[in-house]
This record gives sequence, structure tokens and C-alpha cells, in this order.
Amino acid sequence: MSDDLKRSRKKINEVDRQMADLFEQRMKLSEKVAAYKKQHGLQVYVPEREEEMIRNNSNWIKDQALTGYYSDFLRQTMRISRSYQDKLLNGMNIGYSGIEGAYAHIAAQKLFPTARKKSYHGFKATYDAVVNGDCDVAILPLENSSAGEVGQVTDLIFSGPLFINATYELTISHDLIGIPGASLEDIRTVISHPQALDQCTKYIKENDLKQLTSDNTALAAQYVAEQQDATIAAIASEDSAELYGLEILVSGINTAKTNTTRFAILSAAENKAINNKREVHFALMFTVAHEAGSLARALNIIGAHGYNLRTLRSRPMPELMWQYYFYAEADGNIYTPDGQDMLEALQLCCNQVKMVGSFVKQKAVE
Repeated sequence: MSDDLKRSRKKINEVDRQMADLFEQRMKLSEKVAAYKKQHGLQVYVPEREEEMIRNNSNWIKDQALTGYYSDFLRQTMRISRSYQDKLLNGMNIGYSGIEGAYAHIAAQKLFPTARKKSYHGFKATYDAVVNGDCDVAILPLENSSAGEVGQVTDLIFSGPLFINATYELTISHDLIGIPGASLEDIRTVISHPQALDQCTKYIKENDLKQLTSDNTALAAQYVAEQQDATIAAIASEDSAELYGLEILVSGINTAKTNTTRFAILSAAENKAINNKREVHFALMFTVAHEAGSLARALNIIGAHGYNLRTLRSRPMPELMWQYYFYAEADGNIYTPDGQDMLEALQLCCNQVKMVGSFVKQKAVE
């Protein structure tokens, strides 16, 4: 073996030793990142963030012939870091309303596939599970593209301490499902959540079906499975049909074929680590004096600071007759000097201002 080869191998071992130390440092930092994500109910995998890092960090390589290899090295390093973070986050408890097979459960599974899912009866019980520390995250529906806002959830956010740290849009396809062997001609009654029934009104009326309501679509499927009555069908998801041993009689009976529910990922910590280069939104709740121009002044402050208002809804204030609060969503990062100036101006203009979240739209984990 030549002396040059020996020297090269010795130097490679020295570099590998340094890289081992740096690897340990990087993984220790990943632990802190995982802890932050757990506290704020964030996903491990954010593909846009990783691709941005790879593009930027690859510029550190001076020898252009090695740039592609370094990009591959970064991807492998991030994959290992994700795997480690995922292991650390396996103990997360994700609360959702309903039972297994409900759309909230489907959303939870897509967002946090390895975490523990905990079922609760109703939105408030799910929300309180995070407030009380039983869960790290609550996944609750904010609005549906056909049925509109979920007012009970909006009220919980107004009166409670949790923050929206991400949102997720789940395309909803309502299927008519019955017991094995049932036929369309048999069905006389459908059971589902009231919103699901509303979203399938055209099909229900055309087929002259009697309606029964259930707390959620998965419970409706469970009811049909328990009854073993060929004349009753549930309006629920394909997942519910599979879970409860039912058959899909008709797929996609919802009137609006672009039916989508937007879920909020809620946790006890406010997410201030927002990247300016990503598509960021924030949500505020506020009340104004009952006098002419008070709402207009608040909206003008938001617009004057360069924020595009994308949602504005009013809700009656709990226990205060004929008084209302406003829920507003806007585009942009509120954790900037301009954003903080806007909040200060709103504090002077409004009776009450509550920052309820800064967030990005999450994608399902493939």
C-alpha cells in the first residue's frame, strides 16, 4: 500500500471522526426541534422547508461537480433526522372528536400517522383534553366548503386558551353504505351527522329517504352495522365502511363535488417560529364598541398595515345577548415589526383583541 493511500485514508478517518461529532450535535438539535413540534402540534415532515434548505445550503459547496452529491447527502441526513424526530414524537397524543373512521380521525391519521389517537365525544371534550394536558394536540373542524363555519369550534377558540398552529384541508366524499347484501332498492332510511345530511340533500330528496341524525358519520356507520337492517344506510366515509364491515352502495353522493373540510390543529403553545418565505396566515378575534364605524376602523388598521383579509365572520358572544365578536383571518406573518404595530393599534381601537394563531396549511404525510 502506497504512502499516499495510507495518508488519504488516515485523513478520511479524521474527517469521519469530526463528522461523527457533528452528527451527534445535529441530532441533539433535532431533539429540540422535535420538542418544539410536539409542544406546538406541528408535523415532522415539511417538504417545502427541506427543499428550501437543500437549495440554500448547496450553495456552500465551492466545487460545482460535488453540488449534486452534497444535495443527496443533505436529503439522507434530513431523512435520518426525520426518522429520529418521528421516534421521539411517537408518544404524542392526538385528540379528535368522534370514533375511529370519523373524518377527524382520518385527518389525524394523515397528519400524525405514528402518534397515538384518542377519541372524545364532542368538540368541547376534545378541546378540553389539550387544556387539561391529556393530549398534546386537538384536531377540530373549522369550516366546510359547503356547510360553512363550525360555530361551536369557533366559540371554543374564542373562550379558551389554545392556539391554531396549522390547518389541514381534507376532501370529503360521502358514500352511502349499508350492510353486506343490501341493495339500493332496500334503503328507506339514512343516518349521519346533520352536516353530512345537509351536504347530501339532493340525493336524499331524489330518493325520498327518511333521515336520522348521529353525532358523527362514523357513529352512523357503527349504528348501521349493529342494527343489521337492510333498509337503513349510513352516509359516511369509505374508511368507515371498511372498519365496520359495511358495503358501499353509492360513492360520492354529496351534492357539491368539491366538498372540503378545513381542520385546525390546536395546541397550548403559540407558534411564533414562522418562516417569512412560506405561505403564512394568522387569525385574530376581536370585539368593537357598538357604535357607527367601529368595525370599519378595525378593518382599516389591518389593511393599512398591508395584510390581506381573507375571512371575516361574526359570532354571538356567549351569555351576552345581541353582542358579537369577530373572527378574522389574514395573509402574512404577524410576527414582524409591522404586524406587532398592527396589534398595538387594534388594542387601542377594539374593546378586546385575541391572537389565536399563526399557521401554514399542512400536507398529509405520504
